[in-house]
Amino acid sequence: MKTAGSQPNPEPVHDSEAVGIIEQNLATAEALIEAFYSFDPTKLEPLLAHATESAAPMLYYQGWAEGGNYKVLKRNPCEAQPVGVITCAITVQDDPVLALRTGFNVTDTFTISFNNETVVAVDTASNDQPIYFAALEWLFEHQPEIPSGPCAGFFADGTTPGDCARAVTEGFAQYYDAVVASEVSAN
Repeated sequence: MKTAGSQPNPEPVHDSEAVGIIEQNLATAEALIEAFYSFDPTKLEPLLAHATESAAPMLYYQGWAEGGNYKVLKRNPCEAQPVGVITCAITVQDDPVLALRTGFNVTDTFTISFNNETVVAVDTASNDQPIYFAALEWLFEHQPEIPSGPCAGFFADGTTPGDCARAVTEGFAQYYDAVVASEVSAN
């Protein structure tokens, strides 16, 4: 009951249960990133148990990252976003990009969606340069045995992501020699 001159009890600024869930989700997101870059699928799989649509693509990407010799250069802390989402930005050096000789290091952003404290989806995005996509298009056009061989099911339902990453690295070096170096020498 409110009496004259009294103030209503203010609502808490932070709901302690929500804060606890966010803290737990941040810890889970950090563990997921650690498991991903361990290159051990047995560490990553349990974290994806309820992210059924994300599990296969993430395990493929983990194999690709291992085959591409991803080295973490900068691991920013994961950040809570609105409504059950955590993002983690990781800057890496990798063999495919090194083969293009741009001096660029890619930042992969993992977007991890939660239902309460359960990971339900993981998406990734990279800030790859246009040369990366040009080289990939050139490679798949000039060496069709790569998309039909080690890169069959490329980031979809493929089974040899490490072999694919190594083939792409080799193909990117060939792209650099055939296209980029010849353009530089022509100028």
